[in-house]
Amino acid sequence: MAEADDGSEEPDPGEDQRREGDASAATEGHSGSQAAPRDAGDEAKNKPMPDAKVARVPGEEEEDTDSMDGSGLYSLTEEGERESEGGRRERVNERDAGKRAARKRNRPSGGTAHHSSSSDEDDDDEEEEEDQEEEEDEQAMDSWLGAELRDLSRPSWRAVPSLKSREIGRGSHQFVRRVCGARGLVQRLELQGRLERHTGCVNTLHFNPSGTRLASGSDDLRVVVWDWARRRAELEFDSGHKSNVFQAKFLPHSGDSTLAMCARDGQIRVAELSATQRCKNTKRVAQHKGAAHKLALEPDSPCSFLSAGEDAIVFAIDLRLDRPANKLVVVKEGDKKVGLYTIFVNPVNTHHFAVGGRDQYVRIYDQRKINENENNGVLKKFCPSHLVSSESKTNITCLVYSHDGTELLTSYNDEDIYLFDSSHSDGADYRRRYKGHRNNATVKGVNFYGPSSEFVISGSDCGHIYLWDKVSARIVQFMEGDRGGVVNCLEPHPHLPGLATSGLDHDVKLWSPTAENLTGLKGLKDVMKKNKRERDEDSVRHGDQYDTQLLWFLMRHMRNRRPQRTRREGAEGDTDESWSSPDSSDEEDGGPDHVQCMSS
Repeated sequence: MAEADDGSEEPDPGEDQRREGDASAATEGHSGSQAAPRDAGDEAKNKPMPDAKVARVPGEEEEDTDSMDGSGLYSLTEEGERESEGGRRERVNERDAGKRAARKRNRPSGGTAHHSSSSDEDDDDEEEEEDQEEEEDEQAMDSWLGAELRDLSRPSWRAVPSLKSREIGRGSHQFVRRVCGARGLVQRLELQGRLERHTGCVNTLHFNPSGTRLASGSDDLRVVVWDWARRRAELEFDSGHKSNVFQAKFLPHSGDSTLAMCARDGQIRVAELSATQRCKNTKRVAQHKGAAHKLALEPDSPCSFLSAGEDAIVFAIDLRLDRPANKLVVVKEGDKKVGLYTIFVNPVNTHHFAVGGRDQYVRIYDQRKINENENNGVLKKFCPSHLVSSESKTNITCLVYSHDGTELLTSYNDEDIYLFDSSHSDGADYRRRYKGHRNNATVKGVNFYGPSSEFVISGSDCGHIYLWDKVSARIVQFMEGDRGGVVNCLEPHPHLPGLATSGLDHDVKLWSPTAENLTGLKGLKDVMKKNKRERDEDSVRHGDQYDTQLLWFLMRHMRNRRPQRTRREGAEGDTDESWSSPDSSDEEDGGPDHVQCMSS
C-alpha cells in the first residue's frame, strides 16, 4: 500500500547538506568576531530563514516545537559566563592591575628617589606594552578560531512532528536515518557505559554490518568481540601478532565469521571464527617490512581488502587465491618512498582508494590503471594550499571517505582536519577546515558521524572528543574522553545514534544521546586556545617529534608494565602459516611494549 503524502514530508538530510554546501553562508567567529569564509558569497541571499511557527495543540507544553536542538548559534562563551561588555572590561582592568602590582612587588629596590621615579615610568611603559601585546595575541587567537566558519543551519529534524508523522505511517522508512543525523541528539551525547577486558591501550574498534557486535584490538595482542548492548565479551582470542594490534575488522557478508587484522609487526592476519564463540585459527596472509596501521575493506566483498604499511607498499589481498597478497603499488614522491599510516576505499567507486602517510599529500589511485612510470601511478593528489610548501614535517594520520564517496576527510599531525571534494581535479584545495583539537602524541583517527556524514568527529591529545557540524565547521559537541589523556578511535554505530571510542585507557567507552539537556560546551574556548598555543610552541622547536615520541614511550612503559603472559588462550590453532606474497618479509620488530599508535 502506498504511503500517504500530504506534501509535508520533511526534507532529506542529505539534500539539506548538499544545499548548504552549495550556499555561501555568512561567517561568524567563535568569539563573536567575523571573518570571511573561503568561498563567501552574497550574504543577503543566504541569511537563515526564521523558524516556522508551529500551531500548538491544546494542553501541549508551550515551549517545545520540538527541535531538540539549540535555538541559537553556538559560541565559545561558557555557560554562566555571559556578561555585559562593561563587566568584561572591568574584569580585564582588574586582571591588568593585578599583573602590574605583581611586577612592582618583584621589582628590585634601591637608588635615589629620582632614579626610582624614572624607573617606575619606564616600568609602566613596559607594562603597557606587554598588556598591549597580550591583548593583540588574544585578538589574533580569537580571529584565527573564528575564521572560515559559517552559520549553523536550521535543524533538519524536529522530534514532535517526526514522531507524529511516524505514528500515522508517513516517512517511517526515513525516521531512523533522520534521528541518527539530528544535531539535537548529537548535542545530547553522554557516556553510557564501559567495556573492560583489555590490559593495554585499545587501538581499534569496528562494528559488524548489522551493528550487533563490536570488535576491539589492543596492545595486549588480543582481540575481543563484544555483545556491546549487554556489556559482555562473547569471544576473546590471541591475535597471533607479535606487537600492538592496530586494526581488526569484520569482513562484510562473511556472517561475522572472518576478521582481518594488522599490527605493528607488519603482519596482515585473518581470524576464522566459529558460531560457538571460538576462534578456529589465525593465519598470516601478508607481511609488510614496517608497521601496518590500517586496512581498507571493499563494501561488498567478503574476501578482498587492501592493506597499507610504513614500507610504502599497498597490498591487494584476495582470500580466494593460493597466494592472497599482491603488491598493488609502492607509494612515492619523486624517487622517495612515502611510509603509509592510512588507507580507505571509496564506498561507491570501489576501484578508487586513497592513502596518506609521511608527507602532506592525499593520493588517490585507480586500481584498474596504476602505472608507476606515469606520475608514480597516482590518479590525483590533494593538499591544503598552505601546506604544499610548508617546512614543517606534516603527516597524515587518518583519512576517510564520506558515505557516498563524494568527500574525503583528512587529519594532519599537529595541524587541522580538512575536507576535500573527491571529484575535484588534481591539486584542488580543501573545502572545509575543522579547528580546535590537537593531534600530536599518537596517530589519531578521524571519522564522519551520521548516516549522511552530517558531522565530523575526532579525538584529541587533550583527552576530549570533538564533533563539528560538517557544513558550518562549528563545534556542536565537546566531551571528556579518556583519563589517559588521548582519544584515538571513534566508531559510529552503523544504524543507531551512538558511538564507541577508545584510546590510551584500557577500556572501550559507549556514548548515547541520553543527556537531559543540550551540551553547554563548558571550557571549550580555553581548551581550544591551549591546544593552539601548545601546537605553535612545538612548531618552532626542532626535533620535537623525537622528544615527544621518547616522552610517550617512557610514559607508556611506566603505565603498562605487566608480568609476561605465560600462556595464550582462545585460539585452537593459531599458526604462522604464511599465505604471503613474494614481496613479503619476515622482518618483525618489537613486542607488545612498543608505544601505541606512534609514528615509527
